[in-house]
Amino acid sequence: MIEKLVAVVAPVFLCAVLGYAWARSGRRYDADVVTVLATNISLPALVFATLIDTRLDTAALSVMAAAALAATAAVGVVAAAVLAAARIPLRSFLPAMMFPNVGNMGLPLAALGFAADGLALAIVFFTVSVVLHLTVGVAISAGTFSPRALARIPALYAVAGAAIFMGGGVEPPAWLMNTARILGGMMVPLMLITLGVALAGLKVAGFARGLGLAVLRFALGVAAGFGVGHAFGLEGTALAILVLQSAMPVAVMNFLFAQRYGTDPSEVAGLVMLSTLLGFATLPFLIGVLW
Repeated sequence: MIEKLVAVVAPVFLCAVLGYAWARSGRRYDADVVTVLATNISLPALVFATLIDTRLDTAALSVMAAAALAATAAVGVVAAAVLAAARIPLRSFLPAMMFPNVGNMGLPLAALGFAADGLALAIVFFTVSVVLHLTVGVAISAGTFSPRALARIPALYAVAGAAIFMGGGVEPPAWLMNTARILGGMMVPLMLITLGVALAGLKVAGFARGLGLAVLRFALGVAAGFGVGHAFGLEGTALAILVLQSAMPVAVMNFLFAQRYGTDPSEVAGLVMLSTLLGFATLPFLIGVLW
């Protein structure tokens, strides 16, 4: 069991450490360009190829989408109540509590720990989370809502394209699938290295509150994952992926939005850092339970 856990978690940790060490050494790393490359080209390709290759039917994927929405909402409602009771600014910290790192960390762990079907389900959760983050999350941080943000999510077009082929029972041409697999293959290492680079630039502020919120984020994620999963009748890999994705640490994107909208970016950065470190310490045990 320990050897299997190390085989799953170590590659994720080492790739992030590589990015962290690269940034701390002073070498140039254009995180903006790499992020655009990963999210606009590699990720849509991975989404398309994975959904086509999966053995899961559309019903199973749809249930996961609904469960992901419900789990995110559950975490948001409870987190909002706790933050309000503690008089912690909702605009600054509620998005960080609601939207975990289901991309940089969640997808690699799902792929390594739960194979192709696990990755397909994790991608569904990721897509739901991105849509919510760019709409509801931005609305909380900025105080405004723009549905046009949905048109700027390339992964949604990949989902639509895969759905057309899957719904029609038509196999995509080999050249298209091979291209998608090649481009999608670079997504995981790019996102993990970029995560390490991003962490190297963050500083911990508000340690006590940040650590408390990091623990709360993990606990709420696990509770919501199991609770919603059982309510939806999920089991096996589907339940494991819902819990795993729900329990991921705070996404780095929350810091970027906090910086953009001036909502306590230094404390949000500290929360991202502490939550990620907590994730590396706790996720191996969680994966062991989910197996």
